[in-house]
Amino acid sequence: MELSVHFAPARPSDLASVAGCVHAAYSRYLDRMDPPPAPMLDDYAALIERGVVHVATVDGELVGLVVMWAEPDHFYLDNIAVDPGRSGMGIGSFLLDQVDAAARASGRDEIRLYTHEKMTENLALYPRRGYVETHRAVGDGRSRVYFRKQLL
Repeated sequence: MELSVHFAPARPSDLASVAGCVHAAYSRYLDRMDPPPAPMLDDYAALIERGVVHVATVDGELVGLVVMWAEPDHFYLDNIAVDPGRSGMGIGSFLLDQVDAAARASGRDEIRLYTHEKMTENLALYPRRGYVETHRAVGDGRSRVYFRKQLL
């Protein structure tokens, strides 16, 4: 990646930027789904306090984030968001690489996630990154597609 991206745990002072990035990243889906994407409803203050939000910055500006944590038998990717103004610059790939690294560092060899079935871009992206669809189910009124990635 040509950009110099800094990756670090989010701080409470990042809250407004985190919420703004999530809103901007997920707003494009609002016309496709009801209820709105779950990440738009999350309590980011609480997630930052838990230490599970990590931010990517370029020259001090938040350009993306990931919400992730270790479960007893796998690593969970809860949310990934990239500022739409930075789309196509490799930030999403950078963030997914950071998830892989964090999973390995936590001693987990599997990453799990789910996405909404109407987020068709994600349904194409995750298999290209080594994720395999495991099943589909409805949760909280949302049709979800579940994926897992086995780390080598």
